Amino acid sequence: MGVLSSLTILLQASVRMGTPLLATALGSILTEMPGILNIGLEGMMLCGAFFAFATAYLTGSIWLGVLAAALVGAVLGVAFAYLTVTRCADQVVTGAALNMFALGLTGFAYRSLFGATGQAVRVNQFPVIEVPGLSSIPVLGPMLFQHNLLVYITFALVPIVWFYLFRTAAGYEMRAVGEHPRAADSLGIDVFAQKYKGVILGGILAAVGGSYLSLAYAGTFIEGMSSGRGFIALAVVIFGRWNPFGAVLGALLFGAADAVQFRLQALGFNIPYHFLLMLPYVLTLVVLAGAVSKARAPASECVPYSRR
Repeated sequence: MGVLSSLTILLQASVRMGTPLLATALGSILTEMPGILNIGLEGMMLCGAFFAFATAYLTGSIWLGVLAAALVGAVLGVAFAYLTVTRCADQVVTGAALNMFALGLTGFAYRSLFGATGQAVRVNQFPVIEVPGLSSIPVLGPMLFQHNLLVYITFALVPIVWFYLFRTAAGYEMRAVGEHPRAADSLGIDVFAQKYKGVILGGILAAVGGSYLSLAYAGTFIEGMSSGRGFIALAVVIFGRWNPFGAVLGALLFGAADAVQFRLQALGFNIPYHFLLMLPYVLTLVVLAGAVSKARAPASECVPYSRR
């Protein structure tokens, strides 16, 4: 296989594997802008993957599966917002509890519905849609225009989220809450509504990102299949400086790391596969070590707000 062909395959795989990270990172940006840190996005992704898979299997519709994932993400978002915004629970502890709850729930539900047969139960996957004319462009065609519909929708959300946050009054209000909630409250902005909105939208996008794993990437559900992607998405947000367009670069970078380790395994390099599996997580640590000192989160992030 030539160098150009290998590069094309790698870039295409980077986009494909970066898509769930990008969806979850966009959700994290919307969650963090009003001042909430949700490390439970990992659990939301996992629940989205399972409920999308189970719904698609039972109904035969992959779109109903995506809808089910979105609804589950919204429900988990409401629960997380109630605990952290209304009850002022610690956001990190609540997120960690959500991750453990999701791991136990999805594992129990999968075994209850499908049993522990050792054989993967499969569903139909989203088909690849080639954009006429554009998909035949060398390198860029396969990279950008030979993907399933969830990939196109996720990348189309990037300018929409950016425009909402930085060019609309509602976006300005959300960002104001994240920077100085008491000042925003004094101007008549509903601080609690903005925080709830951010967390719920973030939960929906994270769960839809999880649905991509089971309905577009694997075609099945595996216990714990989110594999830390929710945490990597948090690193993507920091890398992208809380900007949706920056998150695209971060998602592609981490997607490339994932693609490289699979590619090296497929080529049969004499490297223990455990080291290859470490690549995305090592990259996460490197990015956080290099970027966290230069990035600035919303000023009120993780700080509970009360009118009293």
